[in-house]
Amino acid sequence: MWLLSIDGFPVYKHYRVRTHTRGRKTDCSGAAMGCPLLLLIVVVLSAWSAIGDPAGSADVDGAPPSKIAVVGAGIGGSATAHFLRQHFGPEVQVDVFEKGEVGGRLATVTVNHNDYESGGSIIHSLNLHMQEFVKQLGLKYRRSVAGKTAVFNGQEVILEETDWYLLDLFRLWWRYGISFIRLQMWVEEIMEKFMRIYKYQAHGYAFSSVEELLDSLGGSGFINMTRRPLCSSLLELGVSQRFIDEVIEPIMRVNYGQNVSIPAFVRREEGKRKEIQETRKGGAGSREKKRGKQGAVSLAGAQNNLWAVEGGNKLVCSGLLKMANANLLQAQVNSISPIYSGEEPQYQLSFTTASETRSELYDIVVLATPLQASVRSGVQFHGFTPPFDELPGNYHSTVATIVHGYLNTSFFGFPDPRLFPFASVLTTETPDLFFNSVASVCPVNISTGFRRKQPQEAGVYKVFSPQPLEKAHLKTLFRSYYSVQVTEWQAYPCYGSSQGLPPVELHPNLYYLNGIELAGSAMEMSSVAAKNIALLAYHRWNRQTDMVDQKDLMHRIKTEL
Repeated sequence: MWLLSIDGFPVYKHYRVRTHTRGRKTDCSGAAMGCPLLLLIVVVLSAWSAIGDPAGSADVDGAPPSKIAVVGAGIGGSATAHFLRQHFGPEVQVDVFEKGEVGGRLATVTVNHNDYESGGSIIHSLNLHMQEFVKQLGLKYRRSVAGKTAVFNGQEVILEETDWYLLDLFRLWWRYGISFIRLQMWVEEIMEKFMRIYKYQAHGYAFSSVEELLDSLGGSGFINMTRRPLCSSLLELGVSQRFIDEVIEPIMRVNYGQNVSIPAFVRREEGKRKEIQETRKGGAGSREKKRGKQGAVSLAGAQNNLWAVEGGNKLVCSGLLKMANANLLQAQVNSISPIYSGEEPQYQLSFTTASETRSELYDIVVLATPLQASVRSGVQFHGFTPPFDELPGNYHSTVATIVHGYLNTSFFGFPDPRLFPFASVLTTETPDLFFNSVASVCPVNISTGFRRKQPQEAGVYKVFSPQPLEKAHLKTLFRSYYSVQVTEWQAYPCYGSSQGLPPVELHPNLYYLNGIELAGSAMEMSSVAAKNIALLAYHRWNRQTDMVDQKDLMHRIKTEL
């Protein structure tokens, strides 16, 4: 069974091990810190309580805000607009600014009159906010198509999925010992604590910083995991270096384009959009996975109920904006300036549309777009005292290449494409490998009679790589091809060693959503942050200090019940 990352992409899965491997070992002792442990758990977010609307739009003294601005219409901004409407009520004007396409990093490209996900691809059924959005919007789940996955080390396939669960389990134990059991117990413990966020939010509690949120869930241990390399944490648990090299690292490469030096808290959403889980759903493989859920190698919460939205995941964003009755402005926000005329500042937003440049005044502003220099948001801050420091961290560039053509299976050791059984291939960290993964992908609308193309047929493939593929690279991976479409994403933060976590509150009634991505980047993490900011903005506006940064919340919630 694959260990899941945030959006439901696998970390390990039932497979057959080829023992004549020449795998490269990764020494994490000298690596820079990179990606948080939330990556391992964000995927499998499950909950023990329903998502409610605890604060609602309760009557409080004082006038509500007149106008609220949200900058960014990705999943974070769209969810923020939705939750703001829930808490502040129908009278508040909510304007959402988007300089590009609604959906942000949830996007599609068109090949031969069919659309394919080029952004965030997979959602776990226990990502409660995302699941609730889909339910409220009346969207449909996309039908899954079966396929197998393998791991390639640049010379040969070293791991491959099979339909035989008991044989896979034995070989897993034979090669890696009890590493998978230790990993399972570790993830279960972390998930149990992380799932508290749904209870807290259902009861209306908010947090003024990412650190406060993490501390409420897992104490200083969670915060420390955002600063410590994943490989160090796994080795300390007793997970073998071979297991890290051959199983964990390929998943980190496909999900984040980075290695196991990423912080232990990072798991994966939202973030890279892999079709790997798409290939593992359905068929005989899914039958074995269902049995595996109850076995020793299953991970708590790592269910196989992975899905995507029929028509494209970006439909969630457009649907949330419509449900929130938000005004969508196709505009680049140029600057934000505080205007003091009373006790609390208002904010003047200067923005440029296709026809003009103008400005508007807002009571509350939520920035739901990365502000790091590498992303080039174009937003400037004027008149703030003290002036804003540059936000910590940078974003990692990853390239998604959609190719319509014939896969060169000989490159993977299969001269006859008819004998190539895999729909997706992950890779280990090898200097000569120019790509992180390649996968046969399915369109966002799957008809009843649809079948995945066989390797000897022309199919549509998604290749993730750290740099744009050169023509020589394409000729290596494909025997021939009809079309190539390239999307370069600033997909995830660069999970570096000494970076701090950006603030949530930049200034009174000025909030920043994307700081949570430095703890873990995923659709669900952005949704959790959106709910938190909507609650925080509501409580700050109404001076409900007893609902912000409270300690010992589990005990408090029990006493409330």
